[in-house]
Amino acid sequence: MEWLKLDLPDADLRIAPEFLAVDEADHLFAHLLDEIAWEVHRLKIHGRVVESPRRCSWIGDAAANYTYSGSRFAPRAWTPALLDLKSRAEIACDYAFNSVLANWYRDGRDAMGWHADNEPELGPEPLIASVSLGAERVMRFRRGRCGPSQGWLLPHGSLLIMAGTTQTHYQHAIPRTTRPLGGRINLTFRQIHRSTPVAPG
Repeated sequence: MEWLKLDLPDADLRIAPEFLAVDEADHLFAHLLDEIAWEVHRLKIHGRVVESPRRCSWIGDAAANYTYSGSRFAPRAWTPALLDLKSRAEIACDYAFNSVLANWYRDGRDAMGWHADNEPELGPEPLIASVSLGAERVMRFRRGRCGPSQGWLLPHGSLLIMAGTTQTHYQHAIPRTTRPLGGRINLTFRQIHRSTPVAPG
């Protein structure tokens, strides 16, 4: 497996374009599309509750509760396929994960807005491993909230690592596109360092 470094100052960004073979990535995409319990996450943005512009699922160890965009999520249980992929990502990254955020972009109209993965539960310099399956999408990075952005295409079956001070200095996004695209599943493996039980609701 070959790693390519994405050159941004004060960031540690590496990508393995062929982390998974094409036939394996094809099979995993189709399997996870059916296996994962997809739902609409409701997020708080600028004081308003909005539906996420994609389908999501938060999965992980029982204590890996996570808060982002003003909403708190308790993890669903690991599936066998995700546990296997987690183990392979841990070997590739030399890092342990206890959770994964799964996002399903149904077409080019589904997107991810500008943000940094800098929630307290992730620690000061989180390592996040992002596996892409399906249609290739561009991930853009910008320094702070208003700097110029740079984009990289994330291939089917690739593994992207965001580590070090990347989340301190940069935001990232998956913008909408008018190009006709198929679906994409993105799996971002994380380590939750501090979590508390979610009160029954």
